[in-house]
Amino acid sequence: MTGFSLRDKVAVVTGGGSGIGRAIALELSRAGASVTVLGRREGPLKETVDQIAAQDGVGHCQTLDVCDASAVTASMKSIAEERGRIDILVNNAGIGGPNACGVEGPDRWDAILRTNLDGIYFCSRAALGAMPEGGRVINISSVLGQFGVPGYTAYCTSKHGVIGFTKALALEVAARKITVNAICPGWVETQMARDGMASMAEGMGTSYEEARKFALEQVPIGRILEPEEIGKSCVYLASDAAAGITAQAINICGGQVMSG
Repeated sequence: MTGFSLRDKVAVVTGGGSGIGRAIALELSRAGASVTVLGRREGPLKETVDQIAAQDGVGHCQTLDVCDASAVTASMKSIAEERGRIDILVNNAGIGGPNACGVEGPDRWDAILRTNLDGIYFCSRAALGAMPEGGRVINISSVLGQFGVPGYTAYCTSKHGVIGFTKALALEVAARKITVNAICPGWVETQMARDGMASMAEGMGTSYEEARKFALEQVPIGRILEPEEIGKSCVYLASDAAAGITAQAINICGGQVMSG
């Protein structure tokens, strides 16, 4: 149990089969929440549920493509019927990778924006119908939602969009005492980050090790973050202690981005 109790809360985490999503699900469970993880691949989702069970938590899973609006509506409805409500929604599902505006065609652009923006919209809209007063919506953006990176136009656009969506939705649901916040991770030890560093190495014409070293030199604390650190931040935002925090984009990045 963490210092911020989520006992008896019902949580849903999209993209919960690996990486940051799995870490978020595990941390929410440790805090006492019942957690349903959603994602496209059944095997990894079941692994997350097994890990939740191993720490004496309550976990469930459903396969879901967040780009499918009707499937999202049906999934959220079934979760609410089985669990009674949805107290916490973590919109984590997303895809990355390069998409240089002057080089790549529109297919990759469409796929990234469809998952990273439409998916959050579909899931939030469906979950809010089952969310009681005082609920929580937490959207996973990125530090690339705060600045641009050449060759990543689609990803940067989508993550900037997540922040705008967060601010607007927070005002829409404020009367219901529902908070909506975004977390903007920097480099986190995940396969997506490793793929990004590999792409960086290719673009720089250097080794993966040198690219990783260069990336971490841009982080003041000098290390890559662990997925659990993002999970713990979600626990805090989902807790009663954070009831006064809404419409914020919170950088969890080791000082890579400085706000205000």
